[in-house]
Amino acid sequence: MSVTGATPARRFRLRRPRVAAAWRQPLAVIGLSLAAAWILVAILAPLLAPYDPLEQNAPPLLAPGGDYLFGTDELGRDVLSRVLYGARISIPLALLLVGLALLVGATLGAIAGYFGGIVDSIVMRSADLVFAFPAIILAMVVTAALGPSIRNAVLALVIVSWPSYARVVRGLVLSIGQTEYVTATRLLGASARRALVRDVLPNVAGPVLVLATLDLGNAVLLLAGLSFLGLGAQPPQPEWGAGVAEGIQYFQFWWIGTFPGLAIFTVVLAFNFLGDSLRDVLDPQSSWRAGSDDD
Repeated sequence: MSVTGATPARRFRLRRPRVAAAWRQPLAVIGLSLAAAWILVAILAPLLAPYDPLEQNAPPLLAPGGDYLFGTDELGRDVLSRVLYGARISIPLALLLVGLALLVGATLGAIAGYFGGIVDSIVMRSADLVFAFPAIILAMVVTAALGPSIRNAVLALVIVSWPSYARVVRGLVLSIGQTEYVTATRLLGASARRALVRDVLPNVAGPVLVLATLDLGNAVLLLAGLSFLGLGAQPPQPEWGAGVAEGIQYFQFWWIGTFPGLAIFTVVLAFNFLGDSLRDVLDPQSSWRAGSDDD
């Protein structure tokens, strides 16, 4: 009896220290540091960049060193300045893309899961239709049909990204919608919209936030991929995927494509680490298991 009675109190004691401990893990620290650094770079790029990213006054194809720490490209533009300014395109557009996909997907998934029936069938069959094609291939088709531009690339990626949020939210809504407190709310006369917004959606926020954080890295990769193929950012925009494409054309001058590629790598790594850390914090079962293992 003493062990059984102590378990709830012990679980309550472990919860708060575990949340703080999750953010002290090496992966969480690295992810937060990298993400914060790149966000600051995106904000302060005009102050940090030593040159105008479009300026062509330097000798072309200079190796890294001296006044040009990352070297210059084939047109004599400073690679460091172009990498720093590239953060002002890739990171905000990735946040916009994930935000729009989350808004569309979560709304449709919540409606499908809560009301069911023909609404559920239409939304889920539409999601299955999008899932039937590889994301990058479908995004290429949509972007090519709309015309190569960074705006159309974002729109295309929203179209291919919303089904994952719809499927996750639908499953969570189906599970939570059958709980007793939601049923009691409906029996007390609450409207479907009120029960959905006030009782169901707050309980799905944690898993959806984790998915969105992990998806930020994927969004940066997809945007860079479309720009690499010439369907996203157009010259002379300083975008990371376009920078890697330039490096492929001048492969012997390794610095042209290496530094934009490293920028993509570190941003994707940061958001993946953050997503894993958020999952540890927001998943009570994970936190309890980790707390038990520490004893």
